[in-house]
Amino acid sequence: MKKIKRLIRQFLQAIQPVNVMYANVQVLQPTEYLKGRTALVTGGTSGIGYAIAKAYVEAGARVIITGRSWNRIETACQKISNESKNAQIKGIVLNNLEVSKFHDKFKEAVSFFGQIDILVNNAGVLGAHISNATEEEYDAVMDTNLKGVFFLSKEIGHYFKDNQIKGNILNIASSSSLRPAASAYTISKWGIRGLTLGFAKVLAPYGITVNGLAPGQTATPMLIGNNIEGNIISPSAPIGRYALPVEIANMAVVLVSDMGRMIMGDIVYMTGGAGVFSNEDMNWNF
Repeated sequence: MKKIKRLIRQFLQAIQPVNVMYANVQVLQPTEYLKGRTALVTGGTSGIGYAIAKAYVEAGARVIITGRSWNRIETACQKISNESKNAQIKGIVLNNLEVSKFHDKFKEAVSFFGQIDILVNNAGVLGAHISNATEEEYDAVMDTNLKGVFFLSKEIGHYFKDNQIKGNILNIASSSSLRPAASAYTISKWGIRGLTLGFAKVLAPYGITVNGLAPGQTATPMLIGNNIEGNIISPSAPIGRYALPVEIANMAVVLVSDMGRMIMGDIVYMTGGAGVFSNEDMNWNF
């Protein structure tokens, strides 16, 4: 009898209508918005970082991506090269936790194309919720998401200033920078919001533009696994779906191009309403 009930339940679940949502996204076609420029994109092997790296290549830039695994870096570079005509892309192993190596790693990155004039601080990790975080988890999130960004931006800021490069720093923030801070991740993104303002203030006199880009729920492996081509419905998000990495990448091109020069010290929120006027997609349990 239990088996029959289970089969009936499975049958009823199978015939129930399934809500499916797809996004009709406009992708920037190959342009010359970033022609002649070179970008360093941290955490560029997957998700938003990969999408930004590819969009920059398509906009005419030379790109260097970072990651913690050389195999993943190599795979990402090869994939972009295969998909983008005349792609100029390199990669280096760089861990945001290893601040003492930043100077030498940055010199290595510069050596690939002779100059860097765009930094995208994208590398980051989730975790350390206030209900169960350990000290080690807290430190790992804060050091990766905030400390690493601080010191890498400091490194490239001095490089820009010393070489009179009117470059760009773009920090990937989050809708979490608008929310009550219930995790180390959220605290780190509040920090990115303040850090963006601080670096913008001190670097503006040298013609250096610093901004932030804040996605909400985005269909990346970090959030939804590897099936990012499937259903992207998200009932808890006001827009009803996850953002796609390419949507974030489109704006990342605009913000570091000459079209974005009058945007300074600002955060562009691409959250589908999450964080801006809704917090229902967060875990508020303790």
